[in-house]
Amino acid sequence: MAGITGAEFLNRVIPYGFDVVTLGGYSLDEKTVEASLKIIERGRKEFHFELDEIIPHMENEVNLIKKAHPEVRVSANVRSTTPEPIIEASQIKNLDIIEINCHCRQEEIVNIGCGQEMLKRPDLYDYISQIVDNSKSEVSVKIRANVEGIDTLEVAKTIEDAGADYLHLDAMDPKVFDADWKLLEKVCKNTGIKVIGNNSIDSSEKIRKMYRCGVFGFSIARAVISGTLNFDISNF
Repeated sequence: MAGITGAEFLNRVIPYGFDVVTLGGYSLDEKTVEASLKIIERGRKEFHFELDEIIPHMENEVNLIKKAHPEVRVSANVRSTTPEPIIEASQIKNLDIIEINCHCRQEEIVNIGCGQEMLKRPDLYDYISQIVDNSKSEVSVKIRANVEGIDTLEVAKTIEDAGADYLHLDAMDPKVFDADWKLLEKVCKNTGIKVIGNNSIDSSEKIRKMYRCGVFGFSIARAVISGTLNFDISNF
């Protein structure tokens, strides 16, 4: 959650049972940094750093988490119009996973071809595989399901073929205020990539339902925005 999930926030919620946490999203190149500034100007939370400040900031955030919780793996969700800044960020010491953001739907990000608009790139396979081939960390790709004009399963297969370690799938169903459970199960059954299910996790039953879909793991965002949970996830 851009502007929210920094080290201080994540260190507060880790004791509720998380074994992986994600920093970001961070904008890494000129176009995405400019887009982030526009988002801030209209009053929405965002992380903003000058280009020469981003990597040192990320490294410091990773180390703050590792110092407090050395057993927890740290991921960083990042946005860039080109692969090179993401490859550079993957070199951060102690960063376990670099996550390519093909998920953000903010107009300013989409207008420059980033976020969920990445799913329409004809060179998406090459973009991801270049990062995979040169990354010093594992690679995750976060996508939004049911983007208009996009076959979510085919995109999932492309991400798997490009060599990513994880597919972080926001199984958004725009027609209802709940996850698209059928699509999530379809992706899990028809790919071999480790799927991290996301969307609508606000109870233990929703976690169990997501695992029944076949996910490798699950992620929680909005349910922890207050820094607390009303259920314990440590047994899942």
